[in-house]
Amino acid sequence: MFRIRGIRISLDVTFLALLAYFGYNGWKAYGMPGLWWSAATLCAFFACVVFHELGHSLTAMRFGVHVRRILLTVIGGVAQFDRIPRRPSQELLITIAGPAVNFAIAGVLWLLIGFPEGPDVGSIPLSPLDLGHTLLVWNIWVGLFNLIPAFPMDGGRILRALLAMRLPYLKATFWAATVGKMITVPGALLAFYYGDYFIGLICLFIFPAGEAEYRSVKRQEAEEAHWRESLHPPVVTPPPDEPPILNL
Repeated sequence: MFRIRGIRISLDVTFLALLAYFGYNGWKAYGMPGLWWSAATLCAFFACVVFHELGHSLTAMRFGVHVRRILLTVIGGVAQFDRIPRRPSQELLITIAGPAVNFAIAGVLWLLIGFPEGPDVGSIPLSPLDLGHTLLVWNIWVGLFNLIPAFPMDGGRILRALLAMRLPYLKATFWAATVGKMITVPGALLAFYYGDYFIGLICLFIFPAGEAEYRSVKRQEAEEAHWRESLHPPVVTPPPDEPPILNL
């Protein structure tokens, strides 16, 4: 759609289906005003998602990481990096930056319009004040949700970075991915049981994504070890000469 600091902001076609769904629900409830307010609410929410991903991306760029694009899909946004820094402190700062942006947006809205009393975030806002209150609550929710330690979500990456300060990078990734599986499997079951299919689908997406990233790190570690051996082959020292055997 456009670029920010050289980062392409792209839109997946699934977002248009979500926009149509929100617009239809608004129209069914309140007619044309409901359609426009529902569409505006969704676009404003995804603007916050872009800011969240820009928090990750701009911090990563400070560490020399190239950001190919930010992609918006039906389940949120993802910043696509050319690599993840191996230094735990850098990954920690890059990861924390995303939820920090959500909390900052919520804090600014809180100062400007105050916190809503008994907010119903599932209702359709029909005024700028209602829209601001909805975005305030949603940004708090998104910030907290992303801190769940389900790798490769932000919370899982924070866990991996903390573990990598004490463990080898591959082992830290393994344990972060394992914790993520332990969270997403019961999370998906509970979400589907209570009818929250959106959260259930996110959990089903996170499970294989964490395993795929672990396998990617494992493969990369094996390739790096192979190249190290190729460039620096081990030196074989011949055994010392054995004393002669005398046949008497």
